[in-house]
Amino acid sequence: SALLALIILVFVSLHFFFAKAEIEISPKTQPFNFSETVTVAEKAQLADPEQSLIPGRVFEIEREAAEEFQATGSVLKKAEGAIRLYNNFTTQTETWRKGTRFVSSEGKLFLSKDIIRVPGASLKNGKIVASFVDVPVIAAEGGQEYNIGPSNFSIAAFLGTAKYTQYHGESSEPMAGGGVFPKVSKEDLDRAEALLTERAKNESEAELSGKIPEDFVFLKEALQSEILEKSSSAALDQETDKFEFRIKTKASLLSFKLEDLQDLAEYFIVSQLSPGKTFYKEGLKTEYQFQTFNPEESRVLVLLQGSAKIYSEIDLNDLKRSLTGRPVPEAKILLSNQEELLGAQIRLFPFWLSSLPSKLEKIEINLVVDPVVNF
Repeated sequence: SALLALIILVFVSLHFFFAKAEIEISPKTQPFNFSETVTVAEKAQLADPEQSLIPGRVFEIEREAAEEFQATGSVLKKAEGAIRLYNNFTTQTETWRKGTRFVSSEGKLFLSKDIIRVPGASLKNGKIVASFVDVPVIAAEGGQEYNIGPSNFSIAAFLGTAKYTQYHGESSEPMAGGGVFPKVSKEDLDRAEALLTERAKNESEAELSGKIPEDFVFLKEALQSEILEKSSSAALDQETDKFEFRIKTKASLLSFKLEDLQDLAEYFIVSQLSPGKTFYKEGLKTEYQFQTFNPEESRVLVLLQGSAKIYSEIDLNDLKRSLTGRPVPEAKILLSNQEELLGAQIRLFPFWLSSLPSKLEKIEINLVVDPVVNF
């Protein structure tokens, strides 16, 4: 009947025109581990596997930072002012030494800042008319308690003599400037510089991390920062409670392509394989660790470690030729007798075929290293 003829035609077509065999073979493997120190150098133009050298590339970025800081230093200052010194004792001009001591009515001691030239008193109708001179003075000690108001002063050196009541001083304005005042210390400047430098470094690190191409490695240890400019609104020991510190830094990162490291790993393996051996590239595992960084030479050393599976090379075309046209049981025995194979699987289309196709192009052999297939 026509239906039967059609079925026979389909069967023949599947058997002779569409028949194919897919074979998966799994080679016997051995683990292979390696460890090698690799040099990354900015000056290198190309990778040199024999020297374990790959080229590096420097990425740079500049940052500015500024912040207001509290001054933590302090200075104890002495109160200052002026005393009008009256001479009601002699008509002779006198010279008193610098540091002459004046005692206020509150008992506070002040010292003359300079040598005092005391003019002689004058005589009028046989009576002495006192002379005077204005004397700049400074408190003997620092402290706010010396900021006294207008006061009367005696000369300490004349205590117990006739001169004690004939020389005296008066101040018409308060003494001022005594007390503890904030100032910028060296520690303040160092702290501000360190804080802003660290901030600029962290910001640069974050920005560089997003700036470098995806195929490059961000190696934090190969990041360096340098200060280009720094300035402070206040100088060292300047009296102020706050100051602004500014800094400009440049951060640079020596990076390299992960692909170059991977190629180097493959070279290390191939260079140590015995003749007739190869390795499973897709199963190559690598990791790297930072060792040292030489910023002057712009070089980084990294320890490259890895593992792979090695196996004997298999001539797939020769294996195909030996399998063509063979019955399935015979093909399985042939495959199991291959010393370099750990396992194999045969899939036929259509499924009812009892022998492998007789044409090479109808047989496809795939090497499966992981996972392992069984006979």
